[in-house]
Amino acid sequence: MNRFESVSAALIEGETIVTKHDGVKIYNGHEKTIFEDGELTLTTHRLVWAKEGEFSRGSNVIQLRLKLIKSLDEEIGSSMFFGKKKRLIIRLNDITGIEKLPGPMDYTNYTFIKLSAPHGITANFIQALNETLMARVFDIDSSNPNSPKVHKIKQRTGILGIEKSIQEKQKQTDENISVAFQDLNKLIVMAKDMVNVSKAISQKIRDRQSDATEDETQKFKSLLMSLGIDDPVTKENFTNNTEYLRSLGNEICQSLLDQMTEQGGMMTITEVYCRINRARGLELVSPEDVLNACKLLNGPMKLRQYPSGAMILQLENHNDDQVAEEIEKLVIESESMSIEECARLKNISVLLAHERFLISENAGKICRDESVEGLRFYPNKFLA
Repeated sequence: MNRFESVSAALIEGETIVTKHDGVKIYNGHEKTIFEDGELTLTTHRLVWAKEGEFSRGSNVIQLRLKLIKSLDEEIGSSMFFGKKKRLIIRLNDITGIEKLPGPMDYTNYTFIKLSAPHGITANFIQALNETLMARVFDIDSSNPNSPKVHKIKQRTGILGIEKSIQEKQKQTDENISVAFQDLNKLIVMAKDMVNVSKAISQKIRDRQSDATEDETQKFKSLLMSLGIDDPVTKENFTNNTEYLRSLGNEICQSLLDQMTEQGGMMTITEVYCRINRARGLELVSPEDVLNACKLLNGPMKLRQYPSGAMILQLENHNDDQVAEEIEKLVIESESMSIEECARLKNISVLLAHERFLISENAGKICRDESVEGLRFYPNKFLA
């Protein structure tokens, strides 16, 4: 801590107070010091630590000049009484070449100090320190008119100051998003043109209007499939909403049949919506259209709503007895199992795993045990 100085509390010329933080404790590296439960004042030129009220009374305080700070880091600590809290690590420059500091603290010379508080160092204080370091007001020599100009520090104190800071950040974010989406809109326009061209070529191949050979035709089809380009069902091609939904349902069956089979014959309606939109590319469909299309399915899938309210799309030949036996076998092999463990093992969602356990439980294959460790299922030996 030989970067600290013992000085009288007084603002120098051109210095202003930015913000304060109560209850601050200073660590020298990882070691505790006698400087605990103090008021830390951030100015445009330095960090000043003192017991509460001493800075305003002009008493002796200790200070760290901001020009000695190299970088800032954060760490999360834990306390028995206050839980997790954020600490601020201040990495310091070497003092070689810097004038001798008056009244150095008699501590080992570490390359960093650590600031802590009962509830952690606040994000507002860390942000204010970052902004002050970037503004570098301390580099200005008020007696030298030719000293370099730096950006003026924006003081953010009180509710109005915080609200103004949030509004400025929101404005900057909106501007950044607008710039980013300018290029994205151009990409969407070009992508739609590519889809239209691919549709025309696909139609020519189907109508045998192309002069391409059979080998070239097969090769082109495989290339289109590898690019994920297809002819998705759209409302514009139908005058009747029911026919559109039936066609959309057929598309869902064709696209998800293999994936649903791999997942054991069940898929949540939410997952169906995400997967079908991912496959369609730019021609997205609404959740309502997906749900209504699934309600009209005649096969090989059907929509089912469980007593819990969960809506599942499942294969028509799906058998609850087989599901119950499969879950019973898993639980017996593991002696006990939680829903989360089953979801990881079968690579399915927690919701699907939960419904499968309920099916097996209702069939009397397994029984549950709820404790402080959570919900687990065991083989049902009562009915064995």
